[in-house]
Amino acid sequence: MIDGSSRVAGNTIDAGATDAGRRRFLQLAAAGLAGTAFFGPAAGRAAPVRTTARIVIAGAGAAGLATAARLSARLDGASITIIDGRKAHYYQPGFTLIAAGLKPESYAISSTAQFVPRDVAWIEEAVAEIDPEAGHVVTESGRRVDYDYLVVATGLVLDYAAIEGLSLDMIGKDGIGSVYAGPEAAAATYALMSRFADEGGRGLFLRAETEMKCAGAPLKYTFITDDVLRRRGNRGRAELVYACPQASLFSVPIVAEKVRMLYGERGIETRLKHTLEAIDPGRKLAFFATEEGTAEIPYDFVNVVPPMRAAAAVRNSPLPWQEGPWANDGWIEVDRGNLRHTRYPNVFAVGDVAGVPKGKTAASVKWQVPVAVDHLVEELAGRVSNAVYNGYTSCPLITRIGRAMLVEFDYDNNLVPSFPGVIAPLEELWVSWVMKETALKPTYVAMLRGQA
Repeated sequence: MIDGSSRVAGNTIDAGATDAGRRRFLQLAAAGLAGTAFFGPAAGRAAPVRTTARIVIAGAGAAGLATAARLSARLDGASITIIDGRKAHYYQPGFTLIAAGLKPESYAISSTAQFVPRDVAWIEEAVAEIDPEAGHVVTESGRRVDYDYLVVATGLVLDYAAIEGLSLDMIGKDGIGSVYAGPEAAAATYALMSRFADEGGRGLFLRAETEMKCAGAPLKYTFITDDVLRRRGNRGRAELVYACPQASLFSVPIVAEKVRMLYGERGIETRLKHTLEAIDPGRKLAFFATEEGTAEIPYDFVNVVPPMRAAAAVRNSPLPWQEGPWANDGWIEVDRGNLRHTRYPNVFAVGDVAGVPKGKTAASVKWQVPVAVDHLVEELAGRVSNAVYNGYTSCPLITRIGRAMLVEFDYDNNLVPSFPGVIAPLEELWVSWVMKETALKPTYVAMLRGQA
């Protein structure tokens, strides 16, 4: 663990360099750059639209809360209800920092209640059923909630059970880590990684075959582990292997090539087209499906990334894609430009559950939610919105502790830097690190309140 932000795993980071990075970021913000695309648009200040529409938001994660805040600000008289049984709210971009030993578990934990607007009703139950034909949602207790408009923001589920031999309660034991499963799991993963960094051996880092949230996180954690090993003087005692089902390391070709080069420079072995099928925790073996058949990779420490799918209430409804790449896992069939359902025009989907080519990051939520809300509000006002979501996704890709690449891209894999001429997207920079480590959380909180 660290003291402040200047000590990691018993090795000191140059505090002066950290402060310099923060000062540089503040200079950028003061120059007006912090109001650009990276931070997302603020809520509109137009006069609220008067309506008695019944609007239900299924899910109170980042996308659901941000939607509630914006609808509350832009509508007058609407009946807005958010449905979710989760009382704790997790700042998920912080999980990697916890798993790096940079932040405590508490860093990522707050409460849902503090972000629900006062004029929004909150039903503290899980969504059990969605019936878009009848226009209602059913909660886990059987309560029926009718709607005129529905915004689905149920996020996704981590399907650890799909990996033979693995269960959620195994994280933190027998060398098995997993950053995604929550703050406690992230902290347990750090404890294992730290022990591995002291003892050496083989570290195995994985990626899911399915669509997943923050696809850069597995890459980041591999880089972080490599850096911790080097700081402790033990890199020569460890072998690092990154195995993924895909044919490249990242969906954006230029970023994939940059990561490939960095992995090569740092001695990280890459095994592509490897899909994890099973774990044998007793023998510390991972089994993969490959083009040549089953492959075994032994490990001393493994960071598992489970398959990710839409929640059962969504998968069992008519809302998912009926065919194509997003059908099997239940992602909702929406127009990728406006997040409106293609068959049920009074239904929108935002956040992880939306079946679009990009967009399972908090940065994407900042851009999806304003677009979906604008289309809903303008329709209530008898107008047509021209707002479009272009697939904007941001990944502050940590390449070592104190350095990151600020990778921003759209549906077409174009790099869309927010600070052109100032921050090169494929450079390992302190200022990009400071954005991830310091600046993003306040911006995230502002997003939940509809202010960014």
